[in-house]
Amino acid sequence: MSLLLKILLPILVLVVAGTVALLLAGARPPTVQQPSPPPTLLVDVAVAHRQPVTFVVRSQGVVEPRTRTTLVSEVSGQIIEVSPNFVSGGFFNKDDVLVRIDPRNYETAVKRASASVAQAETQVATENALAGYAYEDWQRLRSLNVADKPASDLTLRKPQLAEAVAGLESAEADLEKANEDLSRTVIRAPYDGMVREKRADVGQFVNTGTPLAETFATDYAEVRLPVPQTDLNYLEMPGRQGGAPLPVALSADIGGTAHTWDAQIVRSEGVFDAQTRVLHVVAQVDDPYASGEEPLRIGTFVSAGITGRSGGDLFVIARHSLERGHTLWIVGKDMTIEPRRVSVVRADERYAYVDSGLSEGERYTVIPPENSLPGMRVRINSE
Repeated sequence: MSLLLKILLPILVLVVAGTVALLLAGARPPTVQQPSPPPTLLVDVAVAHRQPVTFVVRSQGVVEPRTRTTLVSEVSGQIIEVSPNFVSGGFFNKDDVLVRIDPRNYETAVKRASASVAQAETQVATENALAGYAYEDWQRLRSLNVADKPASDLTLRKPQLAEAVAGLESAEADLEKANEDLSRTVIRAPYDGMVREKRADVGQFVNTGTPLAETFATDYAEVRLPVPQTDLNYLEMPGRQGGAPLPVALSADIGGTAHTWDAQIVRSEGVFDAQTRVLHVVAQVDDPYASGEEPLRIGTFVSAGITGRSGGDLFVIARHSLERGHTLWIVGKDMTIEPRRVSVVRADERYAYVDSGLSEGERYTVIPPENSLPGMRVRINSE
């Protein structure tokens, strides 16, 4: 009996435990599955407002002088004096004496030519007197009926007088040349400018045509700016009949500091570059080395903003806010986003200018959201 009890007791315990477990499982309430809420994006938004827009065409170029000159010697001789400003980077005014060449040989030539003129004048006076005597002699012969024919030119000494006059003119020409050569020993500045490179100095012997210096004018400088064909529509270029110059803002970073200068587009070169298909326009800067300001030095690389046509009232949108260059993500009043295609009139490296597809006061995402779907809910981080 005890053996049977030992066998049945564990079985009975297992049966009772299983029955209780089944009863407990059946009494548990059913599990309710709730759908997870859709994800919410955190975005920065901007508000669309129309504003008057004047298009600006961007370009770049190098500052160049309007006039550059290679000063050369027109006479031969030794340089005996140079101006203190005759150094690389030295400024000078028009008609300043820059270089003097030894004038002694040319002073001697002037004296010799002056003497030749005096001799020629004496010869002319002599021939005039002889021609007068010859005419008087012929008149006496005619009154005595000895001469019945007109007097010849040789009789009146006209060839001899013409020869003497020609000799005087030649002597005067030699004197004029001698004086000009003497004046060329003093080399003066042709304009207000600066010495770019000095090539000769005191004591050096120079021949005719020897370069002395490279100079350039400083009354104004020029910047040659390339403009693509696509941007010409936004500029009112001066034409053949002239026109108002276009304002230009030039800028450059010098020593870590940004500087700007005012300039004007005064002309275009009139032809497209065959390789790059751009039209070069020329900006003019008055007095680039003006005192009291940061000079716009020749050779400076500058960025240019050319003021163009008025575009009317447009939405100015940061270019990075557009997806694929023409789509904005609009934030609705229900805090959901929808993509919308807008009409872009023009886009530059920073902004896109929109004329339609957007309404005043609408909000859009500053940066297009990634992996977003239409109707997705958002939360505004900043506006």
